[in-house]
Amino acid sequence: MRTLRLPVLALTLLCIAGCTSIGVVSAWLNDQVAFTAPQLQRQLDSRFPRSFDKFGGIVSVTLEHPRLSMPAGDNRLRLDFDIAFDGLGGASRPGHLALLSGLRYEPSTRGLHLQDPELLQFDLPGSNALLQGGARGVVNSLLAEYARSEPVYRIDDDLLSRLPAGRHIGNVEVRDARVVVHLAR
Repeated sequence: MRTLRLPVLALTLLCIAGCTSIGVVSAWLNDQVAFTAPQLQRQLDSRFPRSFDKFGGIVSVTLEHPRLSMPAGDNRLRLDFDIAFDGLGGASRPGHLALLSGLRYEPSTRGLHLQDPELLQFDLPGSNALLQGGARGVVNSLLAEYARSEPVYRIDDDLLSRLPAGRHIGNVEVRDARVVVHLAR
């Protein structure tokens, strides 16, 4: 009985390792791979809170508690953040920021970046006059900087190493509550 257990255990381990590899390779077989909101959310959670200094450190903006969703019927994802501004002689003011955005692939970061983010909501209590100009401008420049340099999701190196020969990552779309990455020639 013992002599049978070892070969069965070895065969089971080989099958599990092989099935995992097959899963990664088969992800690209239809020239696409999809990611779900929870997959993207896990990576976002690991990279926040984040603080950004603007105007030479005069203003500090902190983004935390990212919440990612993919609204039904929309081809963009939604990101909500808690936001706080420090500086300009005032105490920290917490608020809320929401945006909609498409995604694009950036080879230099191996990541999915915001594409044309649209500010949906920007609430910063007690600063109505500031919202009309300065703070909104800071948020828009922060979004542009973030979209340019920081991925929402970084694609795993193992998955990228298994791209079929002659293929590269092409367009990215949000569809059916998933992010779909298509391959191109």
